[in-house]
Amino acid sequence: MSVFMSVFAALVDQLADLLHPLFGTAAAAAAIVLFTALVRLLVHPLSRAAARGQRARAQLQPRIAELRKRYAKQPEKLQKAVLELHTEEKVSPLSGILPSLLQLPAFFLLYRLFSGDGDGLLSHQLFAAPLGGRWADALAGDGMFGPAGLVYVGLFLVVAAIATFTYVRARRTAADTATGVGTGTGTGTGALGKVLPLLSYGTLITVAVVPLAVALYVVTSAAWSAVERAVLYT
Repeated sequence: MSVFMSVFAALVDQLADLLHPLFGTAAAAAAIVLFTALVRLLVHPLSRAAARGQRARAQLQPRIAELRKRYAKQPEKLQKAVLELHTEEKVSPLSGILPSLLQLPAFFLLYRLFSGDGDGLLSHQLFAAPLGGRWADALAGDGMFGPAGLVYVGLFLVVAAIATFTYVRARRTAADTATGVGTGTGTGTGALGKVLPLLSYGTLITVAVVPLAVALYVVTSAAWSAVERAVLYT
C-alpha cells in the first residue's frame, strides 16, 4: 500500500475510533459517512457555483432557441453563435460537472482501500455485513434476507427512495423548462429529458457491485446531492 493510501486508511481509522463510543462496531461505517459529508462540504462552494451557472443557462434558453431557428440549416454557425453567447454572458456550459469530477478521487481511494489495500479496515462491519464484502458475497452466504443481505436490502431501499425523489424533481424541472422555452427548440431535447431522470436509478447497480464501504460512500453522496439540489435549485 502506498504512503498516500496508508495516510488515508489511518484517517478513516482515526474517525472510526472517535465515533466508536457512539456507534460501536458500526463506527467504521459511520466514519465513511462522515468522511463523505466532509468531501461534499468541501466541494459545496462549487456546487453553489454550478447552480448559479445552471440558472444562468436556463435564462439563455430563449435566446438559444432564437439562434436555433436562425441557423436551423447551418449547424456550424449555430455552434459558434451558441459558444459566443455563453462567452458574452460569462456562462460556462461545463461548470455543472466540476463537483462530480472532484469527488472521483475520493471514490477511487475508497474503492482501492476496500478492495484489498486496507487490510485492517476490511475486518470492520455494518451490522452483519463486512465493509469489504459485496452483495454477491451476502447472496452466497445466507441469501438476500440473511443478516448481511438485509443490510443491502436496506441500502437498496434508501437508494430507490433517493432516485425516485431525484426523478420526480428532474421531470418537474424538465416540464417547467419545456413550458418556458416552448417545444421544438432542439433535436432530441424531449427524448433526452425523459431519459436523463432515469439515470439516478443507476446508483442501484453501483451499490450492488462495489464493496459495501464504497456503497456507503455512494449512497451518502447521492443523498447529499438530492438534498443539495432541492435547496440550491428551488
